[in-house]
Amino acid sequence: MLLRKRKWSVICIAILLSVFLASCKKKPPPPPPPPPPPVVQPPPPAPAAPTVNEFTAEPSSVERGQSSTLKWSTSNATQVSLNPGIGTVQASGSHAVYPNETTSYELIATGPGGSVTRSVTVNVTVPPPPPPPPAPPKETLEQRLEREVKDAFFDYDKSDIREDARATLTQDAEALKRIFSEFPSATITMEGHCDERGSAEYNLGLGDRRSTAAKDFLVSLGVPADRLKTISYGKERPVCTEHNEDCWQRCRHVHFVASQ
Repeated sequence: MLLRKRKWSVICIAILLSVFLASCKKKPPPPPPPPPPPVVQPPPPAPAAPTVNEFTAEPSSVERGQSSTLKWSTSNATQVSLNPGIGTVQASGSHAVYPNETTSYELIATGPGGSVTRSVTVNVTVPPPPPPPPAPPKETLEQRLEREVKDAFFDYDKSDIREDARATLTQDAEALKRIFSEFPSATITMEGHCDERGSAEYNLGLGDRRSTAAKDFLVSLGVPADRLKTISYGKERPVCTEHNEDCWQRCRHVHFVASQ
């Protein structure tokens, strides 16, 4: 009986000892914490869009042939162009234009962030035509006679129309017709002149015959007779006073003047 009790005591002590030993074992370390989540980098910012800070035309209205100055300023642009007809330009600057007609100019700024367009218009006006030059003053009757009608010359002591005088009077006839058409109320006096030789009375008659002969020749060519008058000055109004044939020839003539 005593032996049995001892046996149970040993068993109980063994059980207690195993329980104690089991409780005295070292606990395992806790598991490591999980790693932190990876850091997510934010996306890079989008490139800035180009901007047009200024785009003007000064002046905005010009006459044809005058200039206007385009001025511009841009930001964030890698390429800037001006149209029409100018092409690539600096990011900021100015350019003179000479449009022949009203024109709209476009500024195009391009960069990584896109593109932007601005426009300005230069209005072109056509200047009025210059006034016509003033008409030259109309020549007087006296000026026309001086310029277009030539004297007819005669031989010594003659009133016949010689060959050179015929040619001169033929041209005079055409000139007188033109003059009378422009001066419809004008009349012309044909003066007969002589050289110094011979008496005053004789030369008055000779001068009269010369002016009358010249008038008749002009009338035969169509010059109105009522627009022509005759007078003789004989040798009273010489054009020169030398006593030689050259001077005398110059004095033997019919001269044309406007009637007073």
